[in-house]
Amino acid sequence: MSVISELRMRPAALQSPRWDASVRTRLALAVVVMSTLLVGANLATPLYPLIRAELGLSAFHTTAAFAAYVFTLVAGLLLVGHWSDHIGRRAALVLAVLTGVLGAVVFGGATSLPMLILGRCLQGAAVACATGASSAALRDLLPHRPEWASRFTLVASAGGVAAGPALGGLLSLLPDPTRLPFALYAAFLGLLLIPLVLLDARPAIRPAAPARPLSALKPRRPAVSRTARRAFWAAAAVGFLSFAVFGFSLSLAPTYFAGITGYDSRPLAGLLAGLVLAASAASQLFPQRGGHGSGAAVPGLLVMAGGVALIPVAGVTGNVVLLLAALVLAGSGQGVAFRRVFNTVAQQVEGSQHAQIISTVYVITYLGSAVPVLGLGLAADAMGLAAAVAVFAGLVSAGCVGMAVLLGKFPVTASL
Repeated sequence: MSVISELRMRPAALQSPRWDASVRTRLALAVVVMSTLLVGANLATPLYPLIRAELGLSAFHTTAAFAAYVFTLVAGLLLVGHWSDHIGRRAALVLAVLTGVLGAVVFGGATSLPMLILGRCLQGAAVACATGASSAALRDLLPHRPEWASRFTLVASAGGVAAGPALGGLLSLLPDPTRLPFALYAAFLGLLLIPLVLLDARPAIRPAAPARPLSALKPRRPAVSRTARRAFWAAAAVGFLSFAVFGFSLSLAPTYFAGITGYDSRPLAGLLAGLVLAASAASQLFPQRGGHGSGAAVPGLLVMAGGVALIPVAGVTGNVVLLLAALVLAGSGQGVAFRRVFNTVAQQVEGSQHAQIISTVYVITYLGSAVPVLGLGLAADAMGLAAAVAVFAGLVSAGCVGMAVLLGKFPVTASL
């Protein structure tokens, strides 16, 4: 079936030879597309100081541009999170890649704050289209290994976000650092369309009614089955807290970290900004121990709370080693905690609802990287960045401890 036929939600009139890729290849393609889109969405992290100086932006303007991506992503998850169930996983990923290319071009060529925000909005729409599709594709390809499907999803997400700042820092050494990195990224992303278009895609799991195919694409009110409701809210709450830390790392952290290290190095800023996410991604590679269910997330939440609390301490003391330890602890604790609760909800959701429910989890999760970070930007302009980070870290740490207490008293068991 061709991409055009999938998008029209009608059978192909003429079948042409297609690439019947192996399961491993399909798994790799889903992971690569999702992680690449997230790399692009976070490529600008170490470049924000340059962009701020070039366009004359304040700290709040920077967080507003970052939040525009998140709010569009959240809206997109609500509007199109279920599309891949009806048009097919491959078609949804093709749409995501095309939107991502356009977003990179607009953002890289931005000459004003509105244009910068438009580019971020397009990037958010691309990730929204890919999130449910890639997660559901992994679930489809590993029907008897849901835990591995969840692990691949989290590795692709955290790994892509972590690699974005690091790659952006390295590419910033090229001429025209606020333009060329995005042109190179757009070209690479466009190359991913080749295997996607050639692929012999699997049929949509919930084909639309032939008489009214577009009705299947209408926005749906978020809904969670009764059996998965508690697991859903546990995953959403832990995701909100952890992505608040990610949002700080990907927006104002490079400026804050430069004050601690004393170095104005964009590659170093990118590496430090991505360290929390790299530690989170690395934690997904190790097997789970200590039981199943959301109650097993408690140690991870406590480690995350400790790591986040140490960030402003490192800022006050100027201790770079303490900063590195704080970032690794925060990321690894987040990875363990979110993986536990994410696996729990993923295992309790029916396959036919997987894309929609996981997209809804990410709606609340991604709000964590926008709402608190907007407040952080306002606070930074009002009281200074150091004081704002201290308040922010205290609130997030308290939230982690509170969630640990709740999950310890009222755990949710995974259905294995």
